[in-house]
Amino acid sequence: MASPKTRSSEEELLTKPYVRPAILWEPVKDKPGWVRCNLCERRCLIAPGRYGACGVRKNINGKLYTLVYGLLTAMNIDPIEKKPLFHFYPGSAVLSISTVGCNFFCKFCQNWEISQSRLEKGLYGRYVPPEEVVNAALETGADGIAYTYNEPTIFLEYILDVARLAKKHGLINVMVTNGYATPEAVELMAPYIDAATVDFKGGGNREFYKRYIGVLDPDKIFNTILAMRDHGMWIEITNLVVPKVGDKEEDIRRLSRWIVENLGPETPFHLLRFYPHYKMRHLPPTPVETLERLANIAKDEGLVHVYIGNVPGHPLENTYCPKCGLQVITRRGVWIVDYKLTKDNRCPRCGYKLNIRGEYRGRKNHFLGLLW
Repeated sequence: MASPKTRSSEEELLTKPYVRPAILWEPVKDKPGWVRCNLCERRCLIAPGRYGACGVRKNINGKLYTLVYGLLTAMNIDPIEKKPLFHFYPGSAVLSISTVGCNFFCKFCQNWEISQSRLEKGLYGRYVPPEEVVNAALETGADGIAYTYNEPTIFLEYILDVARLAKKHGLINVMVTNGYATPEAVELMAPYIDAATVDFKGGGNREFYKRYIGVLDPDKIFNTILAMRDHGMWIEITNLVVPKVGDKEEDIRRLSRWIVENLGPETPFHLLRFYPHYKMRHLPPTPVETLERLANIAKDEGLVHVYIGNVPGHPLENTYCPKCGLQVITRRGVWIVDYKLTKDNRCPRCGYKLNIRGEYRGRKNHFLGLLW
């Protein structure tokens, strides 16, 4: 039984605007007061007064609450290519938002200051109602909203409210995710989320995920992707190549083959260069030669649009026509500097229709950068 001091603290917490009843949970029949969270594939069993693995969902008196509803740590205008989404409304600008916490424990996380925060160390951020997010997107001329920087699945309650409102104003909604959402969560987000970048690490290698991420069964990510596909969401796949420990050729071969067989050969596949971060600062950046070798393997397995990320100026930042080889989109980092495709995304030389959803949206009228 909780002490009066604990009860008082939790009662005060429930008065905060960013603390809301959680979705996708159930009481545990044989454990009075315990709950099971069904938001991500960890499906945490949470004792009274305790948090889920993500650090942002808490069992208060036998009910599950989210503690980060609208508690934002960032609000930026980004090019959609930064997500990276190269084939979904290219040239768009998206208002990017994040909270704290994550259901993964990546030792190499580049956003560890927010993603690896656990609420035992204190909440932080600025409370922003959904209406304010959507208004900011409209006022800055953004084309949509991106849920990113930390794992968006863990603040799905807020995403749903923001995304519903954004849809009413004609804005697109995209997310950058580790792909560990449950089928129930995908079912809820699917009507509102238009596109997702699903981030693999280490080629999806099981031992890599166990040792460096704290996830025992990365194969569940594939189920999430299939559910997203079946709901009609646009999907691009990334894979962070961590040198020495997460750069096995057989893993990239297997992942590439799965993408071809389940999503199609023209699915964009991004191989991302690792830079030292967080608890893995002892490793060097991924050699470009390693990325190029793995890119060739992905192409050998049938993938057409293979990109290398975090290497500005590399030829594999660009998009080429699968039929005639013409360079149809030229990029420098996350910026489009030349766009040759027709309005319906056909190659101007041979007429081949590329696998791109949505029209090109140049950024002439967009303000890009930090809002606060």
